[in-house]
Amino acid sequence: MVPMDFLRQTKLLSFGYFIVHLVSLTIAQPPDFLSFRCQNDVGNYTTNSNFDRNLRSLLSSLDLNTQIDRGFYNISVGQPGPEQVNAIALCRGDVDVNECRSCIGIAVGKILQVCPNQKEAIVFYIKCMLRYSNRSIFGVMEDRPPSHLYNRYNITDVDQFNRALLTLARRLRSTAASGNSLRKFATGTELIAGFRTLFGLVQCTPDLSKQQCDNCLAGAFQEIAVCCGGKQGAIIITPSCNIRFEVYPFFGDTPATLQSPTLPSPKAPSAPPPPPADGKKSNKARTTIIIVVPTGVVILIFCICIFLKIQKAKEAVQTVDEIITAESLQFDFGTIRAATDNFSEENKLGQGGFGSVYKGTLSNGQEVAVKRLSKDSGQGDLEFKNEVVLVAKLQHRNLVRLQGFCLQGIERLLIYEFVPNASLDHFIFSKATS
Repeated sequence: MVPMDFLRQTKLLSFGYFIVHLVSLTIAQPPDFLSFRCQNDVGNYTTNSNFDRNLRSLLSSLDLNTQIDRGFYNISVGQPGPEQVNAIALCRGDVDVNECRSCIGIAVGKILQVCPNQKEAIVFYIKCMLRYSNRSIFGVMEDRPPSHLYNRYNITDVDQFNRALLTLARRLRSTAASGNSLRKFATGTELIAGFRTLFGLVQCTPDLSKQQCDNCLAGAFQEIAVCCGGKQGAIIITPSCNIRFEVYPFFGDTPATLQSPTLPSPKAPSAPPPPPADGKKSNKARTTIIIVVPTGVVILIFCICIFLKIQKAKEAVQTVDEIITAESLQFDFGTIRAATDNFSEENKLGQGGFGSVYKGTLSNGQEVAVKRLSKDSGQGDLEFKNEVVLVAKLQHRNLVRLQGFCLQGIERLLIYEFVPNASLDHFIFSKATS
């Protein structure tokens, strides 16, 4: 019979190996990839062309990591003209230098992988962004094309949440837009009805003017009403600015090395600590630390694993079982055109980077809100249908319901139920709060 002590030691060693392996995997994970855009309408380049050589020279200089020391870097390679390459690299304002360099280095390889021969491209990560083009992009505010991601969980009190978000958005926009040529970045919090905290982050590329940054962020916040109303969090990213809000903390302290080109004055050296009075006590304290700290780490990780397992089980119980097909949600284009009076200006509710929103009335008298997506969104038919089915499955009693979609030629429409002032548009488009 195998002794029980041996079995316990074997299990402990196995668990220890698992923890070490888990930590090593966590350390090795690349930064979270968000989105990319390849601008096919700008044109392509061929291998070994002047543009190809200029682009690879530029990206190699970024990958050396020695120039990226303040979170923002812009560079041009080549003679002015169609073969010149202009690039912008931007790290999130709370990221330290090493994380910034690592993220940009990964983005360099990614942008060549996802956009292998386009003359204009952009990749977004959680902590950095990299874009290049054969046209001038410095000091130019561009809020198109936008991309968004959102938290799958819904808020319970829409009005209170939106009031807090509007207050936080105004404050962060003003702070970021007033930044300097090295950083236009702001983070902050706002209480939701006095018992929950909303966390927000905004950032512009520092080459923008104060007004350009403010306009870009205003447009990004308007996108929330179209894409992410009723969600606990969202990320809106554009070439010139990005925003994020969540009900949990997701940003860190702003690194001091990125705040100003002037280095802080050195602090006066502190007095060295007195030597231990007793060598035996020192050794005993050291032994206690060696035992207690690893044990505490193992217990903490074990508790986290249990918590995640419980959360996963709760999510499984809440999974929606009904199956929704794209065909069952599709509207006829002529029906929607008639409902909106041929998309007349009188029926227009608002406009954002993704497109315009119109009020319409169906033949049965039902009022709907029709989102007419931008024709240059670059989204394929299958990708569009899959997104519609996904949104339909995520409906909630506190959200404006998705009724269906319309897909004809280059026209892409999303049809929602019309509920006046039921979502964030109450605070963005309503004159009562302006």
